[in-house]
Amino acid sequence: MTRLNTKKTFLLGFGFFGISVIWSMYNVYVPVFLKESFDLPLSLVGVVMTIDNIFAVLLLPYLGALSDRTNTRLGKRRPFILAGAPLAMVFFMLIPVANLNQRLGLMMLSVIIMNLSMALFRNPVIALMPDITPSKFRSQANGIINFMGGAGALLVFFGGKPLYDHDIRLPFIVGGALMFVASMLVVILIREDKGYEGGQGERVSLTSSLRELVENLRDVVRGEKSLLALLAAVFFWFVGYNSLQTFFSSYAKYYMGLPESTGALILGVYSAMFILVAIPAGFLGAKLGRNRTIRFGLVGMIAMLIVAMFFRTFLPVALFFGVAGLAWGLVNVNSLPMVVDMATVGKIGGYTGLYYFFSQAASIVAPPLGGVVMDITTQGGEKPEGYVALLLFAVFFFLLAFSLMFFVRRGEEGESECSQKAQ
Repeated sequence: MTRLNTKKTFLLGFGFFGISVIWSMYNVYVPVFLKESFDLPLSLVGVVMTIDNIFAVLLLPYLGALSDRTNTRLGKRRPFILAGAPLAMVFFMLIPVANLNQRLGLMMLSVIIMNLSMALFRNPVIALMPDITPSKFRSQANGIINFMGGAGALLVFFGGKPLYDHDIRLPFIVGGALMFVASMLVVILIREDKGYEGGQGERVSLTSSLRELVENLRDVVRGEKSLLALLAAVFFWFVGYNSLQTFFSSYAKYYMGLPESTGALILGVYSAMFILVAIPAGFLGAKLGRNRTIRFGLVGMIAMLIVAMFFRTFLPVALFFGVAGLAWGLVNVNSLPMVVDMATVGKIGGYTGLYYFFSQAASIVAPPLGGVVMDITTQGGEKPEGYVALLLFAVFFFLLAFSLMFFVRRGEEGESECSQKAQ
């Protein structure tokens, strides 16, 4: 393979489309459900929102390694989609039912099983991208699939409002069905290349995968420091990003005075701008270098959030978040290709799992830590102006990530053993 297969990459993007639909809706509405229906403090909302990520952190390395070694007539990755997508759809649809009936036990059960099911197929879907794409085109391919993911988020933020305002169950029913259909399109339309069969037939267990994760982490710490710096940067910028995703609906409702469905429109503008830049960001990363492009994006995120702190009305905040969406595209599109281009042959799924271990670890840390900070600054919700701490919190972690990127010396196109095999 010597060129980017654009058609195949767009088809793979349906998997990202479906995943994005689920997560966008989950992050907008579930924190508000937990606070309003169950009267939980923000710190406890953060804890609830991160329980699922603890399971994901434990499972993602295992599932990445397992999919590397899986050998079926459907390929390595697609069996996981078939197993996880139907379960995720069913339990996602149960979330608003639990909310309407104020059943916290059902809410927690639905949240946990939905997220476990999503974890089952998310890593294999993402690992398909480097499987079918040569190293030199991975930023461009990641741009295309992030474009599709952004389209899913955009559909939620704009299309979800009228559905939610009519019946809060409707967006969850429609969103779950869209995710399932999009996932099945990947299963039906994507054929994995025969050239990526290294490691198949070996047995893998949860214990052995966790041991492999520990060994990989030890190698990261002891080895050349570029990967360590990059993964630490990934952790920090996802702490900032996940805090915004988790609590922005609360910020909009209690600080800006907007209904949560209207506040979601600001995230819709953010996602629209992300879509616009997703594909160009991949080409920009290939032209200017992934590291430099990521640093440009982090600077843009920091600047826009600082400016947005001084406004409490819809239009200017939507404008600044739109520019922040452009900046986030530069970061997000180019980060995963940097990690997988440090992988050795047969380890793409494992390195994909390592990337998501750090990003999911950030999602464990961000909600409870951000919730504690805002509980303090808002005095338990009594001072709405304290919600501005959310943007300061995110800016701090984006600054840490920006600093670490100066220590990353690898991860540009064509540097891995896998890239040589793919080409």
